[in-house]
This record gives sequence, C-alpha cells and structure tokens, in this order.
Amino acid sequence: MRHRLETGPVPLLVVLVALFLLLLCPPPLAFGQQQQQPISRVERLSLLQLRSSLGIRSKEWPRKSDPCSGWTGIQCDSNGRVVGINISEFRRTRLGALSPQFSVDALANLTSLVAFNASRFSLPGQIPALFGSQLVSLQLLDLRSCSVIGGIPSSLAGLTNLNVLYLSGNNLSGDIPSNLGLLSELTVLDLSGNSLNGSIPPSFASLKNLSVLDVSSNALSGSIPPGIGSILRLQRMNLSRNILSGPIPAQLGDLKSLVDLDLSFNGISSSVPSDLRGLRSLVRMLLGDNQLSGSLPDDLFPSPSQLQALVLRNNVLTGALPDSLWSMTDLILFDISGNNFTGLLPDTGPSVNMTTAALNLSHNSFYGNLTDLLRRFRPVDLSGNYFEGKVPDYVELNSSLSENCLQGVPNQRTLEVCSSFYTQVGLAFDNFGNTNFTGPGVSQPSKKSNRVLYVLIGVGAGMVLLFVLGLLFFICTRKRESRTQRRVEVGPVPSTSSMPSGTPTSIVRVGDSYTYQQLLNATNEFSDANLIKHGHSGDLFKGILDGAIPVVVKKIDLQAGKKDSYPIELDFFGKVAHGRFVPFMGHCVENENEKFLVYKYMPNDDLATSLYKKGSSDDDSVQSLDWIKRLKIAVGSAEALTYLHHECNPPLVHRDVQASSILLDDKYEVRLGSLGQLCAQEGDSYQSRITRLLRLPQSSEQGSSDSSNANCAYDVYCFGRVLLELVTGKLGISSSTDAASKEWVDQTLPYISIYDKELVTTIMDPLLIVDEDLLEEVWAMAIIARSCLNPKPSRRPPMKYILKALENPLKIIREDNNSGSGRFGATSSRGSWNAAFFGSWRHSSSDVAVVQAASSAIAGTREAAVATGSLKQSGGTGSQGSGANNGSSSRRRHSNEIFPEPHDPQDI
Repeated sequence: MRHRLETGPVPLLVVLVALFLLLLCPPPLAFGQQQQQPISRVERLSLLQLRSSLGIRSKEWPRKSDPCSGWTGIQCDSNGRVVGINISEFRRTRLGALSPQFSVDALANLTSLVAFNASRFSLPGQIPALFGSQLVSLQLLDLRSCSVIGGIPSSLAGLTNLNVLYLSGNNLSGDIPSNLGLLSELTVLDLSGNSLNGSIPPSFASLKNLSVLDVSSNALSGSIPPGIGSILRLQRMNLSRNILSGPIPAQLGDLKSLVDLDLSFNGISSSVPSDLRGLRSLVRMLLGDNQLSGSLPDDLFPSPSQLQALVLRNNVLTGALPDSLWSMTDLILFDISGNNFTGLLPDTGPSVNMTTAALNLSHNSFYGNLTDLLRRFRPVDLSGNYFEGKVPDYVELNSSLSENCLQGVPNQRTLEVCSSFYTQVGLAFDNFGNTNFTGPGVSQPSKKSNRVLYVLIGVGAGMVLLFVLGLLFFICTRKRESRTQRRVEVGPVPSTSSMPSGTPTSIVRVGDSYTYQQLLNATNEFSDANLIKHGHSGDLFKGILDGAIPVVVKKIDLQAGKKDSYPIELDFFGKVAHGRFVPFMGHCVENENEKFLVYKYMPNDDLATSLYKKGSSDDDSVQSLDWIKRLKIAVGSAEALTYLHHECNPPLVHRDVQASSILLDDKYEVRLGSLGQLCAQEGDSYQSRITRLLRLPQSSEQGSSDSSNANCAYDVYCFGRVLLELVTGKLGISSSTDAASKEWVDQTLPYISIYDKELVTTIMDPLLIVDEDLLEEVWAMAIIARSCLNPKPSRRPPMKYILKALENPLKIIREDNNSGSGRFGATSSRGSWNAAFFGSWRHSSSDVAVVQAASSAIAGTREAAVATGSLKQSGGTGSQGSGANNGSSSRRRHSNEIFPEPHDPQDI
C-alpha cells in the first residue's frame, strides 16, 4: 500500500505536463487539411439580418451557433467567408409567415457568395437589383417556385460568372431581357412555368456553353430563332406550351449533342425539315399539337439513332412513314396520331434487339393487313384507320382497333366507306371476309336476295312501328300515373359494365402475376394494421412486396357484388400507358372468390390526407399544402381527366372524382386512382330522345345533378367540387353527398364573381398565405370551379378547356375585357379568352347563376364568413361526389356575370 501511494502521483504529473504542452503547441494539420477560420463579424451580422428579414427559424439557424458550422445550408470557405446559402424548402417562423417578402439586402455584404438556393421558399416580390449589380461572384441562382413576381431584371446580365439560373414555377411576366445572352458561362437556363411573353431573344445564340434551355409553359410568341442551332453543347431544349409559330429551323439539325427536344403544344407550322437528321444523340422528340404539314423526309432520322420517344400527334402531316422510323431499336414511345399519314405497315418482323414500345397510329389513313411488326409494340392504338383482314392473336389482346375495316372486330367502319377507300387507293377490299365478292368495290347481291331483303325490311319496319306505338302507350300511361301520385320515376342507372371486361386470357398479360402467398407476406396477412381504407371496389392494404418494394394491394371480394371492377381496371391498364394514373404493378387472380390488384405505393397518400397534416414533433400547428402545390395538383388531375374524356375513343368516364382518388407521389405529382368504376360515356340513346321529344316531366334533382353519371359532364361536376376544396380548404366537399354539403356549396358559390376579387377572400382557406398575384390565381380557380358546378350538364366546360384555363389562370381575370380578340391560347384579351373557355360549348348567358348583392352581403361579416367558409371537418372517403349541384342557386335570376358572352363568334 505504501509503494502504491509513493508511485501514484508520477503518471498524473506526466499527463498534466503533456496537456499543457499540447495547448501551447497544437499538432500540425494533416497533409492537405486547412484550419477553418471563424466567420467575420460583418458576415455574421449580415446572416443574422437575413435570418430576421426572411423569418428563418432557430431550428435551422440557431442564433448562438457559429453559422459556418452550426447553421443548416450555410457553406463557408477556409477563410470563414460565406460561399453558399441553401434555404430550399425552409419554413418561415409564424411571424415571418404573416408578411413574407423578398427581402435579401443583407446578401450585399457576402461578397464571396457563389451559390444562393431558395427553391420552394416563399419570396413574394420582385427579384432585387443586387443580383447582378453586387453579387458578381454568384455562379448558381435557384429561385424555383418562390412566388416571385414582376419581370426578369436586366441587371442579371451582370452575373458574368453565373453557370446555373433557375426561375421556373413563379409569376414572372414581361419580355425576356435580351442581355441574358451576355451570360457566356451559363450552362442551365430554366424560365418555365411563368407568364413571360414576347419572343425568344436571338441573343440566346451567344450562350455557347448552354446545355439546358427550358422556357416551356409561358406565353412566348414569334418564331424559334435559327441561331439556337449554333449552341453546340445544348442537350435539352423545351419550348412547349407557348404560342410559338413559324417553321422549325433547319439549323436545329446542327445540335449534335441534343438529347431532348420538346416543341409540343404551340402553333408551329410548315413541315419537319430533313436537316434534322444531324440529331444523332436525340432520345426524345415531341412535336405534337402544332400545325406541321407535309410529309416526313426519308432521311429525317439517322441510323443508328438513340431516339426513344417520338410524338408528332395532332398535326397535318401526310404521306408514308420513312422506313428508318420502323428500324429504331431504342424506341419506347411512338405517337403519330391525328395526322393524314397513309400506306402499308412493313412486312418485316421486329428484331430481337428492339425494345417494346407504345404505338399510337390512330386517326390516320393506314390500310392493308396487320403485320408481324406489331409484335414489338404494346400497347397499340390503331383506331380510326382502314386496316383490313384478320387480327392476329398477339395484337388483339392489348389494342384499340375500332373504326377500321377489320374482320370479326366490333365498331368498324361501314362496308361502303371501306370499299370506297380501297377503290381510291387502287386495291380490292376483302369485304370483311365475305366470299361473295365480285369486284373491287361492294359485292353484288342476287335478285332473289334482294327480294328477301325487301321482305325483311318490311317486317322489320312493321315491328318497329308496333314497338313505337307500344312505347307511346306505356309512356302516356306512366305520365298519367305520375300526375296522380305527384311524383316522377327516375330512369335506371347505367350499367357499370359498359366498358368491356378483360377475359382470362388477357388478364394474365397485364402487369406481373403474384401468388396469394406473396401478397399475404407483403400485407402481414391483410392485417387491420395495414388497412388503408375500405374503397368502393375493394379494401386497400399497404404492404412491402419481396421485403423492399412498398405497394398498395386492393382486395376485391367477388361475393360482395364487386365482380365488375377488377376486369375494368385490368382492361384499362392493359390498353393505357399514361403518367397521370396510379402505376399498376400486377395482380393475383388464383382465388375463386377473391381477386387482388397491386399498385405502386404513393408516398404522399392522397389529396384528402395531404391537404392538412400535423406539424413536426416540436410544433403542434397544422401544416397546409401551399398554393403552388394545390395548383399543381389541380392541373395534374385535369390532365388525367382530359386524357379520359378527349384522348380515349370512346370517351371514358371516371365516375369517382374526389380528393381521395387523387393520389400524390413523392413530388406531389398527381396519379389518379379509384379506376374501378370507369365506363364508356353513354351516347344519345333512342329512349332518351323519345323522352325529350314528348317533353316528359323530370325531377329537379335529376335535371341538376345529371343522375346518369356515365357522362363526362358528371366528372366535370365532381372535379368542380375538388377545386372548391382546394380553394376553401374545407375537407370532404368532393366526397360528401349529404344535405349539409349541398347547402354549404349553395352558400359558398355567391362569393365567386369574376368582377370582384375581394369576395373570394371570404371563402379562401385562411391557412393559405398568398400575395396579390397568387390571390388572383385562387380567384381564377374559384371561377373555374363555379363553371364546373353549373346545374345544367350541357353548360359545363369540357375538361380540355378546364385544363387550358388552369394552366393559364391569370388570363381569365387579368386582361382587359375590351381589347381585341385572338386565337385560343394566344389571345391578348380577357374577352376572347373567356369566349374560348366559357363560350366554346353550347353556351347561353341565360343559363348561368348570378351573384346578387354579394358585396353588401359580406359587409361587416368578413370574419364570420371566413369562419363559416373555411371550417375544417373530416370528410368520408367512401362515397363519391354526387354531381348534384346546389338547389337554390339554380333558381336564382340569371345573367352573364360569371360567364360573359363572347365578343366575336370567331373567338369561340
């Protein structure tokens, strides 16, 4: 014990001496390592000022920490100078959120700043002049989806070191400054999703280092500058959804690095120049929905080519397709629908090295037999052509073949039309396989067969006459009964099986086939913990497939009377490949009484769930979807419904449009679900024409709600309720059919007027923080919602006009009502725009409800109206929106306030 006491203090003294020497003489830094200097006092104060002006929370930028080491998104160099600021998707403090502004004057002191990223952070206001005049070292400026307004300042031309400029998804207007062509170091220029007008500056030809140019979804006019063809490093160019005109410059063929070219949805005319054959690296080329004419040059596309997507739809292109198109080995999307192409399909089969591609040749003039070439394509749309002969098995399972001259296929052209066409092209028609064929046209029946035909016609005419008389007697009897009983019987609901069901042979070809045991393992044996909800057509369960893939499994109980839903969905997914619908993965049909459909899991659930969410663990507040996301969701939903209503033949009706059917992926892109009630739109039946001819009485509910929900106007009505839910924030409006919901709609619509913007603030979601321009978008969406909720189905706008209006909401309410007229989408007057949107279907100002004394009705009661119009309540997800509109508004005096008449018939 004594020895231990004597020797114990020696090592302790050594440790103390070593620590003292270490403090005096720190060890040298490792090779290549530099010591981080503390941030200067000036730059720290500047960051604190920026923290205050932008309302950044202490969670991200704690005041007592060193910004270079303890602040999220702050990057400093070795000298303690701030070189990077990233506040992307930050949340403001509650005080800062009350009056957000684009207040970044403190950046002027950060002279070494190289990157500033504020994407998806609300900065309502104009871009300050200090960008370009003082921050000359800036190399990256990212202001995507920041609610920025005004024009693009010409001072940005002073950022001579700038490499990347993102200004997309804002409310920028005016011309694009031509001096942006001075940014010689620029590699990415993205101005998409704004309201920019004027033309594309020819000075862009000076941006020799540019690799990405995106000015899509604006209002740019004029022609494409040929000088863009001199930007040899350009890899992606998107000029779509503008009002560009003129020809496609042949100089674009010099862009040998170009991978993605999108010129769709413009007014580009002329033919496709053959000089584009230089685009050897092209992967995607979209020229659809223009005014292209002429034929495609035989040497348009080089061989070999990397082209994967080619869209030329809805033009006036003619002639035969170049053989080079059919030999594209990497092609996965080929859409030339809605043109005047003609000719035979090549007779050579696909190469084993070719990928499977989607093919759309619909509404052209192709003819002849279907060849082995079609083995390569899936799905296939050949409708609206003149193909003849038998349909091979490999085509029939996954194709749209209507309006052709094919044998044994329903909904084909008439014998006379097919015979006339084949006579014009100098070929003999096969007469639908009828061997009694005597010439190049129609077969000639014998005199005996003519007599038999006359007899059959006479008998048939007599039967029809007896049927009509019986029907008239039956209708008159029912009419007398209805008068006696003082009620009207509502006709039968259309059958849900009006869309053809898939056969067992075709079912196994759609998606992957899973075993029942796989789905049991994925969903924990369909436990209640994995149950998402009870849907219309089946129960939805969340699962993890094969231990890694998140999925949603729909369990369909056939014994519960849901037999029609799963063949409808399988048939739909077998024929449609569109990005706006929920991704379908596969099925399990091995059980006799239960069927299972498997979909990709959507990280953000559906709109009903995502509109409001509880805040983080340290914040009990409710988080609401911002306006940018809400508008994005509305546009995405309209795109899906536009596809069903206007791009499918026959048009398809969703019949279950509500917030819980609008699924959202990780980027809040819409993936429309709940497809189990799809059906083809019903036509003008003989019985309904007789009913209208005799002017039979009709219940007010039937007349206003369009009880025949197998009609596109029904989807439009339901979509109007979704838009109203996005504007007001009131949950459950799109799914509820009870009297309280209808009454709420009745009370809300009077606050929507095209002549009074302030009215809409009384019903707007109070959690929405919007500036003046965003308020105008809210106002515009409310007006669109009201047009969808018109009590008369025939007065509701088609979805394609609704989509166009949502893509350009400010054009509905901003522009001068008395200026000139123009082409739809290119007009400079609100009058002509409204004529295009509100007047392009059978429209009469006498059919539209008016707001009566709305301003006086809200005087002094603004707070109460907000509380009433924006009260949050949970809505059910089990029932669809009814299509029944308000009962009271349909009885009000009518005028043209909400839907003004067009100034000029040519505007329609």
